[in-house]
Amino acid sequence: MLKKEARKITGGLSKPSKMPGPAHNLPAWNCITGAKLQKVKNSVCAGCYAMKGRYRFRNVREALDRRLQALEHPRWVDAMVVLIKGEPWFRWHDSGDIQSPQHLKNIFEVCNRTPETRHWLPTREAKFLTLMDPEVVPKNLIIRMSSHMIDQGPVKSWPWTSTVVTDGNHSCPASKQNNECKDCRQCWDRDVQNISYGKH
Repeated sequence: MLKKEARKITGGLSKPSKMPGPAHNLPAWNCITGAKLQKVKNSVCAGCYAMKGRYRFRNVREALDRRLQALEHPRWVDAMVVLIKGEPWFRWHDSGDIQSPQHLKNIFEVCNRTPETRHWLPTREAKFLTLMDPEVVPKNLIIRMSSHMIDQGPVKSWPWTSTVVTDGNHSCPASKQNNECKDCRQCWDRDVQNISYGKH
């Protein structure tokens, strides 16, 4: 399969300016847990960046919807492998989240077929993770369970987590680096149990 066909099947990848590699995004308005949290004051989703700015442009909304529909394509896994192969770093869902257990299984297959790539998947969809043992997660993928509320401690049900804090004492250096990862790769590092981000 050529990359042109793979982009047509999947809707393509995004290139977040702060990240060291490409990402796959879905519409934030289709997050299962996040859509509920958007209505909760002081939740990490209450001011979701993927619900404003460029994400509101018609062409961006349409592209995100195409990517969501593409998850059902029988060759989605093959196409994602073609697009990701050779990339050293990859982020799942710079907007959006896991949609189903099958979606997560397909992500696992993509990771298994791109062993040279380090994958990072942040999620708030605890219900999909509670069904599995962390040992079944491909070794080149880190899934970080995100806390739901600002200034809430890390969740206890998963070994790798992320939190959002307001006290200025956060481990993510992006706010001091022009909002970029630069050479930091903590989010992809299984030796880092929790990443704390400053509130946007």
